Amino acid sequence: MNGFIGANDVIIRLVWAAAIIAAGLLLYRAVNHAMLARARRGGEQSDDALPGRLAGQPAILYFTTPECVPCKTIQRPALQRIQELFGDRLRVIEIDAQAQPDIASRWGVLSVPTTFIIDRQGNPQHVNHGATRAEKLFQQVEKVL
Repeated sequence: MNGFIGANDVIIRLVWAAAIIAAGLLLYRAVNHAMLARARRGGEQSDDALPGRLAGQPAILYFTTPECVPCKTIQRPALQRIQELFGDRLRVIEIDAQAQPDIASRWGVLSVPTTFIIDRQGNPQHVNHGATRAEKLFQQVEKVL
């Protein structure tokens, strides 16, 4: 062995890397799909289950906690920007996951910040784990308007 990697070794490593990345993306999509299905089941997203939700109006359901630093520094400013852009056409509903663990549990929230984009019929259409940029939220909200 002379210490150099052959062309075949490089190709094999690239194929393995691509396969691992693809598997990770598929797993991520499967988890999101499962969370959305769980949130849609059983009417958990009915108007009485979400304080502040108005029937017929899209909403962003935002789970946070008082100690969540990314919630305060990244997510909340992004949500304020989105609220300013859409005004009365969109409702942002903030839920403290520590104060209301039953709602967080029904929605399958395991970490904060977590945001759900809810359409006019009250069905969750998108879920975001972790801090989400305003641009991404904007695109998701536009799809449900």
